[in-house]
Amino acid sequence: MSRSSHRQSKKRRYITWGVAGAAVVAGAGIAAQTSMAATTWPAQKTYTGRAFDTCAAPSQSAMKAWHTGFYGAAAVYVGGKNRGCGQPNLTASWVKYVSGLGWKLIPLYVGAQPPCQSGSNPEKLTTSTAASLGASDASDAVAKASALGMKAGSPIYLDMESYDTTNKSCNDAVLTYVRAFDKGLHAKTYRTGYYGFTSSSAKAIATAADKTDLPGNLWYALWDKQNTTTADWPWGSTQFTNHSRAHQYMVNSKETYGGVTITVDRDAWDAPVAITG
Repeated sequence: MSRSSHRQSKKRRYITWGVAGAAVVAGAGIAAQTSMAATTWPAQKTYTGRAFDTCAAPSQSAMKAWHTGFYGAAAVYVGGKNRGCGQPNLTASWVKYVSGLGWKLIPLYVGAQPPCQSGSNPEKLTTSTAASLGASDASDAVAKASALGMKAGSPIYLDMESYDTTNKSCNDAVLTYVRAFDKGLHAKTYRTGYYGFTSSSAKAIATAADKTDLPGNLWYALWDKQNTTTADWPWGSTQFTNHSRAHQYMVNSKETYGGVTITVDRDAWDAPVAITG
């Protein structure tokens, strides 16, 4: 998602995908998620306000300096073989500390990427491996989030980068992978989320005819510099309502708070965040 947040370098990412994007988040209302009906779920923790994402989780001191009220939430890359940055700061003690400061956290997992996506990735799905990879990645995502102190009931947002959605076999494989990933999260009582581009990967979720086991929360990347989850929403107004949307609206923003400068992407957030207390 974020320029450096992704497993690919900023330069390569921008060359590959250009500047129109959408991010999807999972974790929407329970009614929207077909696999959740039989389980008693922890209450959803929702945050509405401005969030940021950056490739590597900042230090504790940086997070303290940045806790000025402008941002209230931060996305962190909890795992995935395609995660682009090392995470020396991202530990259970870090999560506890920044949560104690008042930060809300957004878990992001960079799972397998589409077979038709340009560029090389450590993990790519295929038609034959989509379901099994989705299941195994879900298990890994829950293990990683849980180890960090992000409890059951938390969302995990699956990062799916841009691809050619008009390639039917590729798109079908992606949807198979996403459904298997989401079923795996639901089985462990974690909410589903999805980050993608409005022109491709997010569009595939929002416009799919069969919504079974697709994410209930959509985080769309559309870099129009509008801090909103409604004014530029590209799909039907009845989709992803009830605190189920997020919008990555600006990238590569170099900002300074409390004397600490970090380059981040900005997000308008109205969706679930991790349960850490």
